[in-house]
This record gives sequence, C-alpha cells and structure tokens, in this order.
Amino acid sequence: MDFKNKKVAVVGLGIEGVSSVKFLVEKGADVTVLDEREEKEIELIKEVENLPIKFIFGKDYLDDLKYFDLVVRSPGVQLNLLQKFTESEKITSQTKIFFDLCPSEIIGVTGTKGKGTTSTLILEMLKKQGFDAYLGGNIGVPPFEFLNKLSDQSKVVLELSSFQLLDLTKSPHIAVMLMVTSEHLNYHGTTEEYVNAKRNILRFQTTDDFAILNRDYPATNESDIHTDGKVLHTSREREVMGDGSFVREGAIWIRVDGREKKVIDTKEILLPGEHNYENVCAASLAAYLSGVSIENIEEVLKTFKGLEHRLELVGTVNGVRYYDDSFSTTPETAIAAIKAFKNPEIIILGGSSKGSDFEELGDIISKAENIKAIIGIGIEWEKIKEEIEKHNVKLLSIEGAENMEQIVLAASKLAVSGDVVLLSPACASFDMFKNYKDRGNQFKEQVKNLQN
Repeated sequence: MDFKNKKVAVVGLGIEGVSSVKFLVEKGADVTVLDEREEKEIELIKEVENLPIKFIFGKDYLDDLKYFDLVVRSPGVQLNLLQKFTESEKITSQTKIFFDLCPSEIIGVTGTKGKGTTSTLILEMLKKQGFDAYLGGNIGVPPFEFLNKLSDQSKVVLELSSFQLLDLTKSPHIAVMLMVTSEHLNYHGTTEEYVNAKRNILRFQTTDDFAILNRDYPATNESDIHTDGKVLHTSREREVMGDGSFVREGAIWIRVDGREKKVIDTKEILLPGEHNYENVCAASLAAYLSGVSIENIEEVLKTFKGLEHRLELVGTVNGVRYYDDSFSTTPETAIAAIKAFKNPEIIILGGSSKGSDFEELGDIISKAENIKAIIGIGIEWEKIKEEIEKHNVKLLSIEGAENMEQIVLAASKLAVSGDVVLLSPACASFDMFKNYKDRGNQFKEQVKNLQN
C-alpha cells in the first residue's frame, strides 16, 4: 500500500491513533489529526506534537473530512458518523491496514468477555513452543508497533473488539469467538448490530481457515453459518459433537480429526473460576491448531496467573485473600467471579451505570450460601440491592463508603481467616474512579496498606 504524499486524516488520538500517526508519517503521508476534544484535553498529544502533521480540534472537526484521500478511524469513533461526512470507501482503520500488510498467520480472538485472557494464553503457549509470536489489538498494543518485526514464520494474536471488527473485510486464519451476549449498545444501537460486527471475524474465512466457536452461547454457536472455515466447538458444559475442546470428567480435552487428547486436569489449572475453563478450552485449541504441543499447552496452564484486574489475587492478609476483579463491569462477569469461590465471600458491588439488568445477579446472590456480606458502592448499588431484596434474604450490607480506603477497611473488619474479599463491581467505575484500572489499582494500594 502506497501512502506517500496521500492526504490522510487520523480520527481520534488515543493509543491506536498515535500509533497510526507515527506509521503514516514514516510512510510519507500528509497526516492531519482530527479529534472532537480540544487540544488541552488530549493527554497523548505530546507523543506526536513534534511530528510534521496538522491538527483539527473541536466540535466541527469532521467538517472537511471529504477533502482527504484516506480516513483512518480509531476504534472508539463510530463508523456511521464518519459516513455522514465522506465516502465509505475512503474510511479504513489500523486493523484493516494491518490485515492487508501482515505477512504472518493471524489468530483473532473476540467475545463479550474473556478475549484478553484467551489472547494472552494463546500468546504464552506459542512462545512456550518457541514461535516468534506477538500480541496486539484491543488489549492495548496497536499492531503497527510490531509490524516491521514480522516474517512469514511469525505468529500474531489479535484481540479484536466489535469496534475493530465493524468494517473488517478480511478474517484471521484461526478465528476464536468466545461468549457473545450484549454490550456497547450505546455505540452499536442494537444487539443485532453488535453481534453482526463480531461475526466479521468469521465472514471472510476460506476453507483453509479454522473457526473456534463457543457452543454454550446461542449468538456464538449460531455463527457457524457465517464462515467457510472448518468449524470446531468449545464447551465447559458438555462434550462437543465433532472436533473441538471441552471439559469432561474433571479434565480439558482436545479432539481434532476425530483423535482425542487430554490436555490437563482442571484442578491443575492455576486460573481461578470455572468460567475460565471456556477461555482455557478456546486458547488450548487455537494453540494446538497453530502447532503447539499438548505438553507446552499444559505447562502454560499450570503457571499462568491471569491478567491484571481480572480475578487477580493481590494479597493475603491474616488468612484473608483479596481479589481484584475490577475489570468486571457487567452482571455476567460478577456472577462468574462469585461462582469462582466456595469460601465465605465479602463482595464489593456497585458503580456507575451501563444500563445493566441486575435481576439474575440478585437471584444468584440470594441463592449463594457462601456470601457473608456485601459492600455496596456507587450509583448502581441501589438497583442491585432492590434485586437482592426481592428474594427476601437477609444479607449483611455495608453502605456509605466514600472512597477505596473506607471500602477496604470495612471489608477487612468483617473478614476472618479463610474468607475471600472480592472486588467485582458489575458496573462501570466513573462515579468514583477514573476507570476500572484506577479502581483496581486503588484497591491494591489499600490492601497493601493492610499488610503494613
């Protein structure tokens, strides 16, 4: 692709936008950054301000979009918004360009939850086998960062969000589609549009490609008609028909070309929570198809602790284990975290709104015999509490904590040796914290203070 002297607009100056700017400047493009925010609001501008580029800021930032030869959309920028100002064929993204230029096999991973853990597991398995492997995409590493390092022998794992998949016109060699439910409706408008965006990971596959689909979720399972690739299923609930990966008799199994191989006993998997068996099955199968041995897959599963802010054990104080699951911003992920432990639990729940329905969460909490207490925080706590109270259960709940210091202190006073304190809020964080990372980091800091 020849970008030299092309007038290119990079819309949105986030982490990926900065990476796109640097790549395009290096290729000789005439680059202009467009962003709805004012210059003083953009923290990352210092990364590109010394480059030979132009800037357009403010609410009218898209007015001259039609005058550019190419428009590179950052993931958070809505495609239909750009289409109001310029022709669709001019609009592309870093993900689309990367698919065109990448010389390596791509393993793509998408899903409503679990894609970060699954993608990282696959990477670790590939590296354990000795492959020249890279991880990028939605996980926070723009793939342009390692494009120049790739060869036809390299392997690339891409975590792909619905935003990145929305206008994709190529699919990865191995496509992994995890649980797909419903999210980002403020961006997509409808669940149907969201699911359709996810299915682009499959749509452009050929008969030489592989599609790994989670059998346990209807939207994913029913996506098999959208690919020409060989379909393999995963499940933690039942043995799958045909080829795939599944849980049976307390172990993870892989079946390819009708031949079964045991991967690992589930009790030996270091990642906590049965919900992670879904991620383990998908990662193991993708890695195996890509040439990783069962022995190396098993070794990674015995040692992989998980990602930061995802059921992360941050400390043990006086026999009480403290887990940071701040990445849990939906009821579904909080339910999975609650079910991950048999020990008595003190749960920190609540935050800012994502328009979630807490009915199932309330039902699960009311039936869970090991929940000792709940620390209710944020705007959404009242809605969660209403759903719990519908079941006429008496649960100790602590309210009124105004910051993380008070939250952790309250939990520590209730907890005794053998208990689990679990930050799994089921909500966004913006009422009390900058983002989920800030919430999780503050939790860690306060747990560390308990240890001092």
